[in-house]
Amino acid sequence: MKHIFTFIIILLVAHTVRAQNTVGLLSHQPSQVEEGYNLFFPHNQSSIFLIDNCGQLIQEWTDADSIRPGNAVELLPDGNIVVCKRPNNSIQDPIWAGGGGETVQIRTWENNLLASFTLNNDLFRLHHDIAPLPNGNILMIAWALKDSTEAINAGRNPVLLPQGEVWSEVVLEWNPVLDSVVWEWHVWDHLIQDFDRDRDNFGVVSNHSERINLNYDEHDGHPDWLHINGIAYNPVLDHIVLSVPYFNEIWVIDHSTTKEEAASSFGGQSGKGGDLLYRWGNPATYNQGNLDNKVFFFQHDIHWSKPNALPGEPGFGEMAVFNNRVDGAKSFAHKFSPSFDTATWNYRFTDGLFRYGPEEVSETRIHPDTITKSFSSSVSSIQILNNGNWLFMAGRWGYAYELNPAGEVVWEYITPLNRGMRAAQGATLGINDNMTFRMKRYAADFSGFIGKDLSPKGFIEINPNEGFCGLAVSTEEVLHRDEWKIFPNPIRNWMSLEVPEKAIGQNWTLHNLLGQKLQSGPIHSTIQQIDLGNLGSGVYVFGVGNQSQKIIVE
Repeated sequence: MKHIFTFIIILLVAHTVRAQNTVGLLSHQPSQVEEGYNLFFPHNQSSIFLIDNCGQLIQEWTDADSIRPGNAVELLPDGNIVVCKRPNNSIQDPIWAGGGGETVQIRTWENNLLASFTLNNDLFRLHHDIAPLPNGNILMIAWALKDSTEAINAGRNPVLLPQGEVWSEVVLEWNPVLDSVVWEWHVWDHLIQDFDRDRDNFGVVSNHSERINLNYDEHDGHPDWLHINGIAYNPVLDHIVLSVPYFNEIWVIDHSTTKEEAASSFGGQSGKGGDLLYRWGNPATYNQGNLDNKVFFFQHDIHWSKPNALPGEPGFGEMAVFNNRVDGAKSFAHKFSPSFDTATWNYRFTDGLFRYGPEEVSETRIHPDTITKSFSSSVSSIQILNNGNWLFMAGRWGYAYELNPAGEVVWEYITPLNRGMRAAQGATLGINDNMTFRMKRYAADFSGFIGKDLSPKGFIEINPNEGFCGLAVSTEEVLHRDEWKIFPNPIRNWMSLEVPEKAIGQNWTLHNLLGQKLQSGPIHSTIQQIDLGNLGSGVYVFGVGNQSQKIIVE
């Protein structure tokens, strides 16, 4: 019998795609996207998802129905995950606001619990984000409640205490092996105020850019005064960056300090202890600017775009941020480079002024079709990928899209959940129905994927359009996917193929992601070795019978 194995790549233009799919994958140009896997933890439900660029589910980390995001999740280089979570019912807790968390956990690829840290009491609560460190420790953010007596003694204007308290912020470094906090930094140790000369922290605000004005307030005296919603780490600088949306600026602090130095203005590699090394986005917070100088508007996801770049290398010190509320109803993604002096290992003021540079962002991106597609008043993320593309998540709509360097959309995906329930293909979702804090793509050669099962396991959405992306396959004789297997995956030089006897005489086929056939050969035994040593590193599609599977060649 003659056996036929045919791959057909289906590439559809954007308007055709939108007519077919309303959730999950909307468009995909394989030759232009950054190949990899996308990690996200949508609101209103308890599962973490990893999908490929065809929207196929690669891995799902499930949890009890009562668990909700708290909010971030990260893949670690060893394939484990670190995740922020909380119970569903938190609104009656002593400290509660949007983004509230409670527990940070490290779990294996198989979802086994390795370590856990919980902080939610009358004085402190974890929230929003984490930053894994190269040494295995985890940086976490926590609110720190200060009552009216503490706040007034520190110099807070009583008018700004309508609820009798204010929440400061703390950065904690958790060692999961020791299960202890080994380093910490407190906003409350680095204040300035010009309201009451008889209270602590009195001084001239404009002369102290390194300190935080206790009476700068854009939140009408709400206790959630700062609302730090993002944290990232740079291992080359040993610096931490924080997103402070109610100040509409970002802060950089020195991680090279001891705990004692972090509470002071001395020590560490910078010599400034825990004082702010750099701040940018709204110089009015330290009386060195006005609305004309304001750049950020309730921003999210501040991070170094290339955190491992060394001085002199492209992208050293460069940052990326999702700017949510520009002119009230626009969201932009920005790239900018702080004014850092490698000779003194410190950030510089703009020439002739006492505010930090640069004068403006170096690059701004937005959805090319309409401003409404990229707008998200809260949550959201931006990632500058290795190939120069930018990956957006407009989180209030659960809408992810990837722009190539020309600003064209090359990939789109809608989180296929409706208020925590899996949505059916064809459903129309509204704002907040599928809110997603962040999406992060991990390259196909990410170390955490080595030795992991990266085969597709269906889709998140109900009634998926399975023929929409990738490979439509036909054959005269059906050979089901569960009847053959390949190992290892990822692959180095040689791959083993195991099939049932009925497959002998058929062919195996190898294609690239553009559908071009690279190799093929006959199946001559139930277990055989296939030499792939002539392939370059990357992702390919291996097929047998009427089924296919992506493989990674290292």
